[in-house]
Amino acid sequence: MQLQIKKLLREKRLEDIVDRNLNSYNSKEVETILQVAMLCTQSSPEDRPRMAEVVSMLQGVGLAVRWAEWEQLEEASIQEFSLMSHKFIWAEDSTHDQEAIQLSQAR
Repeated sequence: MQLQIKKLLREKRLEDIVDRNLNSYNSKEVETILQVAMLCTQSSPEDRPRMAEVVSMLQGVGLAVRWAEWEQLEEASIQEFSLMSHKFIWAEDSTHDQEAIQLSQAR
């Protein structure tokens, strides 16, 4: 769900998130609420903002900085995962040094 919301935020497709029955809404407020929600639902509790920070961010204080930091960490995490995946796939496909693996004794 977070990935879907992140994608919609990045693409500025807020109309896909907001209730269709609303006749009008402030798109900046929707974006703010979604960004704060994403920060509050991080997997690690230590990374989530404290309630005082949430209130400040909803009032427009500090959200831009916190959101930019979060996006950088997310991007770094995605790149790290991608590199790990490639290394793992390479290890599975490789026959390099397979002969060098020996058991210590007969089993």
